[in-house]
Amino acid sequence: MVEIVLALLAGAALTAGPLLWSARRAVRTARAAGRRATDAENRADGAVQRALAAEENARAADGRARAAEARHTVAEARLAAAVREAAHLAHERLPAAATALTHPRTPVPGPLDPAAGAEDLHRALDAALGAAVRAVLAERERTDAAARAALRGAASKIQALLIQVRSLLEEIQLSVDDPRLLALDFRNELTLRRVQSLAVLSGAWPGMTREDSPLAELCVGAQSRVAGYARVEITNHLREPRLAVAARAAEPVAIALAEILGNATAYSHPETRVVVSIEQGSSGALVVVDDMGVGMEPDQLERAGDLLDGQAEVLLTELGDPPQAGFAVIGLLCRQFGFGCRVEPSPYGGVRAILRLPADLLTLTDPGARLSALAPRPITQTAPVFDAGDALPTRKRRAPRVPQQDAPSTLPAPAGSTPDRARSAWAALQSGTAAGRSAALDDPSPQGPAAPEGVETP
Repeated sequence: MVEIVLALLAGAALTAGPLLWSARRAVRTARAAGRRATDAENRADGAVQRALAAEENARAADGRARAAEARHTVAEARLAAAVREAAHLAHERLPAAATALTHPRTPVPGPLDPAAGAEDLHRALDAALGAAVRAVLAERERTDAAARAALRGAASKIQALLIQVRSLLEEIQLSVDDPRLLALDFRNELTLRRVQSLAVLSGAWPGMTREDSPLAELCVGAQSRVAGYARVEITNHLREPRLAVAARAAEPVAIALAEILGNATAYSHPETRVVVSIEQGSSGALVVVDDMGVGMEPDQLERAGDLLDGQAEVLLTELGDPPQAGFAVIGLLCRQFGFGCRVEPSPYGGVRAILRLPADLLTLTDPGARLSALAPRPITQTAPVFDAGDALPTRKRRAPRVPQQDAPSTLPAPAGSTPDRARSAWAALQSGTAAGRSAALDDPSPQGPAAPEGVETP
């Protein structure tokens, strides 16, 4: 029985052995599968984390792409604005700035879009505009200096030749009695005045050094330098007939007066007068010139005032084409020698020019010096004479009344100029000049020859 049991147990043991091995194997397999499942789960979690990170990176990359696109759009807009500003600078602002150099009232436009955020661009463009203007100014000044030097050299040579021509004509007039010599001498003087003005404008010395010259004689001398001298009427209101301009300013004053008279005769009708009044004030003297011409517009008067002020340097290129150098020459002389000039509308309808000479430029000539017979004598002011009782004051006449004749119903037409009439006029002038010279040499009296009949003496 026992044997049977043992045999059964041995058989069961033999049968259970494989089962136990299988069970252990199954356990090991299950454990390995669990580990593999855990690893797979861990790998899955890692994949999820990586997917989430990749999605986050994708969103960040998309944000960066959008920001880059926005920056690109802004950059393109700024570039387009910069291109527009550069084109505006080249086509509008630079030409306007160049025009403003010669016409200061020309407005220079600013940037197209002065909005905030483009300060650096605007500063850079303004700096470029300023540099261009400075370069243009420097080049203009260099060119103007070279032109002035060339003009000064040419004018000095021509002026010397014209002075030689003047001396030669004076010698010929002493031996040849031909009225054409006077006409030639007058043309030479006109040319000499033009050349002298150009020389002064180019920086040369005004010219001849003269002695103290009576102001009335300077006015007559300036009158003789203009083509329309016959239309100029000079009235002398000086209290002191011997009032003179100091030697250092005599020729500059004569040049300025000649320029004023030249403008007055050139811009007025050839049949109108140019009225000149010499006045003496408490702080100097005045020469007032009125014409009856076309006048000047307000902007022209302002421009003339700037030139006559003489404070700013005037470039030759600013004088126009053909150059209008009269006011520039006067302003330059005013600044150099201390007198002044201004222009304003004239009560005669044209332009009034006032040349002011301060007291430090004035002096008195020697009492024994004889004034020129051609200089206008001062007009004395007569005091009103009162009759007895309550009668109104009356004014004395300085000259006898000339009987008046009935005016013709129609004015005769002006006679045309002919060579014979011009020759006769010049011959009469030269004969009168020769007669005056011979009378001055023959008359031993200190007062000189008597005045011709019909000429009022002081």
